[in-house]
Amino acid sequence: MDIQNMLRQAQKIQQDMLKIKKEIEEKIFPGKYSNIEVEVNGKKELVRVKIDRNFNLEKDDFEMLEDMIVVAVNDAMKKVDKEIEEKMGKFGNIPGLF
Repeated sequence: MDIQNMLRQAQKIQQDMLKIKKEIEEKIFPGKYSNIEVEVNGKKELVRVKIDRNFNLEKDDFEMLEDMIVVAVNDAMKKVDKEIEEKMGKFGNIPGLF
């Protein structure tokens, strides 16, 4: 295998990786816990929080609500990590890519 061919293959791999990275960043990942639904994008940015309007919330329940939001966000983040691992794992661990 010559150097030119190796460089072309490396460039193709790099282009494939960047394409997959962009697809993941643009995807929305849902998270849910009880009456809380959240959405994060593939950059792990929280983009939406929805609280079921039928959820009876008393003044003392705010701490519980905050905990539920954390769990829902973490659920969505795990989905992002899983997607990254599934799609990018074949390329190995490349520092700084995500």
